[in-house]
Amino acid sequence: MENITLTIDGKSVTVPKGTTILDAAEKINIKIPRLCYHPDLPPVSACRLCVVEIEGDRLLRTSCSWKCQEGMKVNTRSAFVRESRKMALELLLSRHPMKCTECVRNNFCELQSVAEQLGTREIRFDYKERKGELDTSSAAIVRDPSKCILCRRCIQTCELVQSVSAIGLEGRGYEVWVDTPFGKGIGDVACVSCGQCIDRCPVGALYENDHTARVWKALDDPTKHVIVQTAPAVRASIGEMFGMPAGSLVTDKLVAGLRMLGFEKVFDTDFTADLTIIEEGTELLSRINKGGTLPLLTSCSPGWINFIEHFYPELLPHVSSCKSPQQMFGALAKTYYAQKNGIDPKDIYCVSIMPCTAKKYEAGRPEMNDSGFQDVDAVLTTREAAVMMKQVGINLPDLTEEPYDDPLGISTGAAVIFGNTGGVMEAALRTVYELVTKKPLDDIEIKAVRGLEGIKEAEIDLNGLKVKAAVSNGLANARKLLDKIAAGEAHYHFVEIMACPGGCIGGGGQPIPTSQDIRKKRAEAIYLEDRGMKIRKSHENPAVQMLYKEFLGEPNGHKAHELLHTHYIKKTVYKDAEA
Repeated sequence: MENITLTIDGKSVTVPKGTTILDAAEKINIKIPRLCYHPDLPPVSACRLCVVEIEGDRLLRTSCSWKCQEGMKVNTRSAFVRESRKMALELLLSRHPMKCTECVRNNFCELQSVAEQLGTREIRFDYKERKGELDTSSAAIVRDPSKCILCRRCIQTCELVQSVSAIGLEGRGYEVWVDTPFGKGIGDVACVSCGQCIDRCPVGALYENDHTARVWKALDDPTKHVIVQTAPAVRASIGEMFGMPAGSLVTDKLVAGLRMLGFEKVFDTDFTADLTIIEEGTELLSRINKGGTLPLLTSCSPGWINFIEHFYPELLPHVSSCKSPQQMFGALAKTYYAQKNGIDPKDIYCVSIMPCTAKKYEAGRPEMNDSGFQDVDAVLTTREAAVMMKQVGINLPDLTEEPYDDPLGISTGAAVIFGNTGGVMEAALRTVYELVTKKPLDDIEIKAVRGLEGIKEAEIDLNGLKVKAAVSNGLANARKLLDKIAAGEAHYHFVEIMACPGGCIGGGGQPIPTSQDIRKKRAEAIYLEDRGMKIRKSHENPAVQMLYKEFLGEPNGHKAHELLHTHYIKKTVYKDAEA
């Protein structure tokens, strides 16, 4: 690759041809302010805060999009640059409500950070509120148009990364704003609740539907037996909310912190991830052997389920009938766990700690009450769980490690890797291979389905049957795969789809920011935990074996179908158009 050399603020730097000025400046530790730029997205040059002066050019150029040239001399600090940035920032602030202490993004807001970086202490323009009312129509996502700074990150994410396009620009000129089609509530259009827009938003214009108040209320109620489950990906990310490096594993510290909050029992969603593998693996083998609908599409990601219900309902027969691990856990908590411990299920309050905003929507689905009660009562994102700990002075890094409670806290390495894209596939193949061949895999780490690539493929030999599998993450990649399946151009037995880039480690409820580098570090932590587990195959989980013996009977049997399986429905683009 051809390299070029330029000068930025008097410092020489050599970079590959095609590098932007912003990236070149980063290489020599020059921090150029920016708001609309995000490393996951193509530059749109909307905020004008990253402008720089180039010798010989009469115009300021946006460093996020302007490419370096040989011999170029760049000034990021001139009076012209400083005044232009100041003007641009003050214009943004003149349309933004300055109620920082009331905002969910207080102290980790990019607008705050840039204002501090530029030393903004006064605004020369009168405040004018942006058009739009607070939108609370979604079970997962809240929109506050008054805080929007028109960076367009949410629009790009929804359109380019997720191929959903539930939001876009409306109006013209000074009165342009971000809105849903025809101004409907976000809960009334084809939003899949993935929360990736929240992750990209630099301010508090988008945030999760907060469940912390309802969880505190339950914890303060002496008549409630409040239990909690933690998703696989949370252990590799929640430490970031307390200043720890990305990818810090805090599994047992997290357990200790949740006990300090007052939960009666701290359980692991990994337990029902192992259970999901048994149920889904059995379903896969049944479809292969009995001529069922193939490929089997996984059903663990609720954002993905929303996506197929909205955009590919004709492919719903391919989707596994298994509930997600979160919902399986809730159903068992209010049946199996309640019976074993002599607790009236109406008194059990089941809380989930999830890396996902769509889990909030999923918990409220009318189908999710096979126990006779709502399976899961409240869902906290990784961020919300950290906020609750901070509210009562719990500092996660300082805690002494504690183990999960039995029996719903016993799990395997196969369950842990559910947090990564490809993890469900790898866990399933570890089990299905041994169930069919009656012998162990030579290497249980199936690396063909690992990595952050958008679409991956693998093939595994089951006593002569070549099982073809595919894995995708991010819904734009899912769309590519589904189009091929619908057209009869792709022939697989098993397909794993995760709504979010990287899978759950990149979920919409995870600590902000999330980038490709941060996803990679979280994924490495998940695989590290898997390698350190005594048991690494779901079917070898002794607590799951006991569950079948004591309560469920056989995999995919009557009791299992009653509690652990469900169905999904065709949805239209607009809720009020549904039959």
